[in-house]
Amino acid sequence: MSDPVEVADSVEGEPPRPDAPDDLLRSRPATAYLWGRVAADGAVADGTVTVRAGDADAADRIAALFGTADTDLTSGVTEREYAHNTDVTRTSDEYVVTAETPAADRAAAAFGLPTAGDESGGYRFSALDDHRRQLLRGLAEGCGTVCFKSDSNAVGISFVHDDETLLATVRDHLDAAPVDAPYGDLNESSSGGYWFGVADEAGPELGEWLYEGSVESGLFAPQRRRKTRRSIERARESSTAGGDEGVAGDGGST
Repeated sequence: MSDPVEVADSVEGEPPRPDAPDDLLRSRPATAYLWGRVAADGAVADGTVTVRAGDADAADRIAALFGTADTDLTSGVTEREYAHNTDVTRTSDEYVVTAETPAADRAAAAFGLPTAGDESGGYRFSALDDHRRQLLRGLAEGCGTVCFKSDSNAVGISFVHDDETLLATVRDHLDAAPVDAPYGDLNESSSGGYWFGVADEAGPELGEWLYEGSVESGLFAPQRRRKTRRSIERARESSTAGGDEGVAGDGGST
C-alpha cells in the first residue's frame, strides 16, 4: 500500500525543486531530463505519466517538472531480483510520481516512450539532441548504477534495463557525447534483462560531465549526484595514493 510522501529539506547549495518547462513537448533541458527519466523507469497511459525514483527528494524534483499538472507522490516498499544474480533480492523504498497532463500521450508519440502494459518503446530523442547531457542524466538516474570499485580504484557506471532497444539508445547518445565514454558489450542479466558497463577509465570524466551545471538547474537526483561525486573523489584519491606506493588493483566490486 502506498503512502503519502513528506519531502525532506534540501541540502544547502542544492535547490529544492527545478522550474517546470513552459512546454513539455519543446526541446528544453528540463524536458530532456524528464523524458529521460520516464523512458528509463516510467510509462505513459491515458493522459497519465508514471515515474519511479529511489528517494523522496528525487521524486519531488520530478513532480515539480510537471508544473500545474495534477500530480501525486506516493511511496512503498518493493522487492526486486538483483540483475546479475536472481538468487539475491533487494528490498528498498520506491517512490512513484503520477501526473495527469494533456502532454502525456503526445509526448509518448513524439519521443517513442514506453506505455503502460508495454515496457518497450521507440525512443525517438533526436529532437532533444541539443540537451543530450540532461537526457543522459535522466536516463542514467532512471536505469543506471554508479559505484566506487575498491579493488581497482575506479568509478563504475553501468546501465541496466529490460528493454534492449533503450540500452541501444543510451549507447548512441554516449557515442555522440562530447566526452570519451567507451563501453563494453551488451550482456544478458540473470533477471532476464540486459546491461552494459562504461569503461572504468571513463567513469570520472563521464560522471563530472553528466552533473556539470546541475546545481543551477536543479535537474538531478541529490542522492545520485552525491554518490557520483564521492565515487569520483575516492577514485582520484586512491589513484594518487596508489601511484605514490606503486600499487595497482585488478577487477572491481559493484
